[in-house]
Amino acid sequence: MSDLPRKAVTRTAKLAALPLGFAGRATWGLGKRIGGRSADIVGRELQQRTADQLFRVLGELKGGAMKFGQALSVFESALPEEIAGPYRAALTKLQEAAPPMPTDSVHAILAERLGADWRELFTEFEDKPSAAASIGQVHRAVWHDGREVAVKVQYPGAGAALLSDLSQLGRFARLLGPLIPGMDIKPLITELRDRVSEELDYALEAEAQQAHAEEFADDPDVRVPAVVHQSDQVLVTEWMEGVPLSEIIANGSQEERDRAGQLLARFLFSGTARTGLLHADPHPGNFRLLTGDAPDGPPEQWRLGVLDFGTVDRLPDGLPSTIGASLRMTLDGEAEAVYELLREEGFVKESIELDPDAVLDYLLPIIEPAQVDGFTFTRSWMRTQAARIADPRSPAYQLGRQLNLPPSYLLIHRVTLSTIGVLCQLGATVRLRDELESWLPGFTPDDTSAADDANTSHTSDTPAPSIPEQSNAAERETPA
Repeated sequence: MSDLPRKAVTRTAKLAALPLGFAGRATWGLGKRIGGRSADIVGRELQQRTADQLFRVLGELKGGAMKFGQALSVFESALPEEIAGPYRAALTKLQEAAPPMPTDSVHAILAERLGADWRELFTEFEDKPSAAASIGQVHRAVWHDGREVAVKVQYPGAGAALLSDLSQLGRFARLLGPLIPGMDIKPLITELRDRVSEELDYALEAEAQQAHAEEFADDPDVRVPAVVHQSDQVLVTEWMEGVPLSEIIANGSQEERDRAGQLLARFLFSGTARTGLLHADPHPGNFRLLTGDAPDGPPEQWRLGVLDFGTVDRLPDGLPSTIGASLRMTLDGEAEAVYELLREEGFVKESIELDPDAVLDYLLPIIEPAQVDGFTFTRSWMRTQAARIADPRSPAYQLGRQLNLPPSYLLIHRVTLSTIGVLCQLGATVRLRDELESWLPGFTPDDTSAADDANTSHTSDTPAPSIPEQSNAAERETPA
């Protein structure tokens, strides 16, 4: 039996307690201030208690609750500095670990999905999980051919738990809004719900991961573990050793931060151009820095290891050229051309008339990183952008409320914002313009970037990657 609380009434009660807890702490804070304590001190204590409860509950429930917490975690950079500290520690916990599933439950799933003699597939299997996430946990093992592998086991009842959690969270999305200034929580929850079925399907995940593994097999900058075996609720991939990106965020030198940031930006744009797939879960727990044979070697030799392809956006022609073209024209100050392009793509609805120059003024601060050869992403810059868009008194706020985000761009938008959030956590200086020129369709005027060649060879007609066949108890791969 799984330790993932599956009874709807239990999960609903835990989640429903969150807004009640927020209200109770607000009353507690008011009482402390009446008692003469400093508002600043009381405010910090209130934020600490809120963070502790929120992310403890999300982590315990796993499922959609934890998935929501991980999605929020990359936006920590947007929080005002005086309240960011308490959230930072709590959010980081969600990026790498969660309470484990009982060993008996793991063994039962493996026996059901791989067969009663599943242990013969492994020469070693560690019962203690090495990592846990929203819908499954990972065990380190050695495959029967001697390869070190990661065995990802899905929690029983994960699908029902995901849908139940996200439905419940959606009911009080308005109360969660103040956690991240400038971000509308409800569309995020809606999008996470839409992706549930894909993330639960390990066959889709295996296909996406293997496509990346094959494309980046000899790449000097990026590595993706190959798929070894896949069956319902179990995914076996090559093990990848490396330094978690969260450790670089917490303790890395500036040189290490810059290298990690450059590689992250490179993968964001090159991955889609080369595979026709957008890795859509860019929180720090899904990335490793590979130091190679010389752990103390210079960071410029590091590679980026990428994990978890459960959520991807399928873009056979790469990122839409509209993004690159509008970005380039904005940088060139072509207000009218940008406005017309945004209108054609549905960012400006036909029923609304806006001032093209005002739209340009709205966009320019956001794309500041692309205006210079190297840009240093900082939490203060992220907070400035969030405050500008979230402040009802700001012209940017008024204009932003009139813009529209077409559904086909929703996931691209979130992934981009999430990646920028991680870059700000790193405090990395990144040559973003180099990556845009190399990989983003439409960004260069003649559109002869490397992305074109990649898109030509990675269309919907590209042969599917070779995935180890799904197994069952009667007919599966067996040790040699």
